[in-house]
Amino acid sequence: MDIQELEELLADLESDRVERKASASDRKKIHQAICAFANDLPDHQKPGVIFVGVNDDGSCSNLAITDQLLLTLAQMREHVLPFPVMEVQKHELEGCELAVVTVKPAYAPPVRYKGQVWVRVGPRRAVATMEEERRLSEKRRSRDLPFDLHPVFSATLDDLDVDLFRRIYLPSILHPDMLDENERAVDHQLSSTRLILQSIPTILGILVVGKHPRQFVPCAYVQFLRIDGDELTDPIKDSKEIHGPLQEMLQRLDAVFQAHISIASDIASRSVETRQPDYPIVALRQLAYNAVLHRTYEATNAPVRITWFNDRIEMHSPGGPYGQVNKDNFGQPGITDYRNPYLAEAMKNLGYVQRFGLGIPLACKALRENENPPPEFSVEDAHIWVTIRRRA
Repeated sequence: MDIQELEELLADLESDRVERKASASDRKKIHQAICAFANDLPDHQKPGVIFVGVNDDGSCSNLAITDQLLLTLAQMREHVLPFPVMEVQKHELEGCELAVVTVKPAYAPPVRYKGQVWVRVGPRRAVATMEEERRLSEKRRSRDLPFDLHPVFSATLDDLDVDLFRRIYLPSILHPDMLDENERAVDHQLSSTRLILQSIPTILGILVVGKHPRQFVPCAYVQFLRIDGDELTDPIKDSKEIHGPLQEMLQRLDAVFQAHISIASDIASRSVETRQPDYPIVALRQLAYNAVLHRTYEATNAPVRITWFNDRIEMHSPGGPYGQVNKDNFGQPGITDYRNPYLAEAMKNLGYVQRFGLGIPLACKALRENENPPPEFSVEDAHIWVTIRRRA
């Protein structure tokens, strides 16, 4: 970092990339700050800076910046694991001599200090929540393999439905001419489509063509409840756990939607009858597909939940926004990212995704044309909840 950038950060009292210390006496807090900057929870992808020798208000504390102080600060990295990449230098900024500790974002977060994961939450430090640790782990995998390509070491090729793969999935990927010429062994075909990795089924393989996906990915199902009323405590009319390989699960879910949609007849004249559903099937499909696609499949046993009340439908997807998507820009056209990029590819190959990023706009359009209110989204770190109101 050059002098100008350091001076700009020093002067910015609101920046969450900066900590100021009058001295190095409180080593515990400096260790925590190093850990937090290395974790880079806000995903700035830029270094964090600790200025030692300056007060909280930016004024100089007149601390003597000795070689021993610089050595002490440099050795602090040894207490943060895995070791962060950092530099310790002496600088004169705005007429004040300072020790400047520059901490780069870790390549493989989460980073811990004394067993705790420290992060920056706005202007303060805090111990990461379980959800924040999961987000840090996802950042690590985004530089390696996404979770949907992780191998499932307890599974074998016998746990994949090879007939389903050859009959349904392979034709959805390859052009018919290429399919006719494809004489490779089935393990080579599975490997080329990312369903296995070195002869071991991947999460993607288990979800797409697994014989029993829930045996290896316990959360891989949709829980459906039909409530006879407007409250969760009202009587249950129907209850289903919808599971199986991806295409079969989505086909079963579609059949459930079709069975529960009510269609009203409106006779405008003696010769014209208008039939209109209480919910448009296109909107329910798009929102349900989004829930299956964008959910987290890691470190949870929670299914996608769909609860159908008399006046509304609620869909709950485990896992909050991912990557460049956040609470503020969620649902905006052109803003999309993929926690499970290869599952997204599989859903597109199978025809369940028309074009990436269009799911919510298509649902909103279908609801508007059917005279339903627009969907209501609740976007949190650990889940996304959408409510679809019944047509009046």
